[in-house]
Amino acid sequence: MTLVIGLISGTSVDGIDAALVDITGTDLDIKIELVAGATYPYSTELREQILAVCGGAALNMAQLAQLDDAIAFAFAQAAQNIQIGQQKATLIGSHGQTVYHRPPPGVGEISQPKIGYSLQLGRGAIIANTTGITTVSNFRVADVAIGGHGAPLVPRIDAALLSHPVEARCVQNIGGIGNVTHIPSRDDNWLTKVRAWDTGPGNSLLDLAVYHLTKGTKTYDQDGAWAASGTPCHPLVEQWLSQDYFHTPPPKSTGRELFGDTYLHQCIQDAEPYQLSPADFLATLTELTAASIVHSYRTFLPQMPQRVLLCGGGSRNLYLKSRLQQLLTSIPVSTTDEVGLNADFKEAIAFAVLAYWRQLGTPGNLPTATGAPQEVLLGEIWQA
Repeated sequence: MTLVIGLISGTSVDGIDAALVDITGTDLDIKIELVAGATYPYSTELREQILAVCGGAALNMAQLAQLDDAIAFAFAQAAQNIQIGQQKATLIGSHGQTVYHRPPPGVGEISQPKIGYSLQLGRGAIIANTTGITTVSNFRVADVAIGGHGAPLVPRIDAALLSHPVEARCVQNIGGIGNVTHIPSRDDNWLTKVRAWDTGPGNSLLDLAVYHLTKGTKTYDQDGAWAASGTPCHPLVEQWLSQDYFHTPPPKSTGRELFGDTYLHQCIQDAEPYQLSPADFLATLTELTAASIVHSYRTFLPQMPQRVLLCGGGSRNLYLKSRLQQLLTSIPVSTTDEVGLNADFKEAIAFAVLAYWRQLGTPGNLPTATGAPQEVLLGEIWQA
């Protein structure tokens, strides 16, 4: 038995997800048990600072250092809190907080340099020394350095924990950004057939729109109830789906750099001729998330899945879930909860597993997902 803590704050920047996980086994034969899971919200001030930086706000080096420190100590506090009343963990896997992500140039693009860049704040060394627990962090940089996107990084874990002997599945995470892992049934060489990529906006535009429409009094649409009271404007959805990203073949990754404030304000401008109510506008943004996911499957998968398993915050958006089910017709849409993997903390669990694999010397990336030329060890180890 190895107790590992997984920590992540995603592109929604709604707080730090912490998972205390009991892991046994090696490589794809691992078994996990979620011992405890909790989300620790950022302070309002820290969240606003992070969102501003993600939105392109300039920082001098002193401000960057201060933000990096604040995030690291918040992550360390989350790691300490999740252990209260529990046996102490021996390892932490911390994804940190992404504040900038630049994918490598696509085929035919003229761009320098030829590799991507991904920056996560929240230094592992601080977490290790504050908690007294060896910490693995900076998971994305090794994949990026050899030409990969550094994203998505969870597909190998999805394959280990959610593959099925005879059923092809899509595991669809809906955080701020959506990402999918398509897992074929476990036949010969099945792992080499796994595909994964970022599908586009998940909750990012919805959360930004709610904040805008309520003048900052709300940060998200609980259960999608507000959007559910509106009617989607399908001509707008079709217009938005013409965006280049949706038609770019995988491997591909994205973030708030594309689907952020600037994109939302363009959506608001595009919607003006239709005179949509706030509920109609939210319903239309929800339809964009659902339609972009389904468009992605139909365009880039070798075949449609037999089941779709949702996870992440968006899996709790009942209206979004119902729209996905409607668009996918006879393909059942459920959550990873229903196959034994907690949908709220799956991403945190994944970084606990990646830290566990790093200590074992097991590669964590999946080249068919990130576009890297080979498997590599992911993460830098910081001894307490």
